[in-house]
Amino acid sequence: MSNDLTCAELVEQVTDLLENALADDARQRFVEHLRHCEGCTDYVQQFEEIVRALGHLTPEPADVLSNDVQRNLLASFRRGR
Repeated sequence: MSNDLTCAELVEQVTDLLENALADDARQRFVEHLRHCEGCTDYVQQFEEIVRALGHLTPEPADVLSNDVQRNLLASFRRGR
């Protein structure tokens, strides 16, 4: 099987991997990519550390931010894609 997973695709899939939501073939491509890409390996390790460090936090109630602030933040994140 050829491993044509790009670094950008791996970044998009990292949450699915950590949540065990990747299909077997996608997981295999992901792991194979990590075998050959030090940058992505570092990224996944950093992501896992963040999840471990912050995973115990509970989300703030949605009403902490005003609707205007929430809309502006979402718009900023979407533009940054």
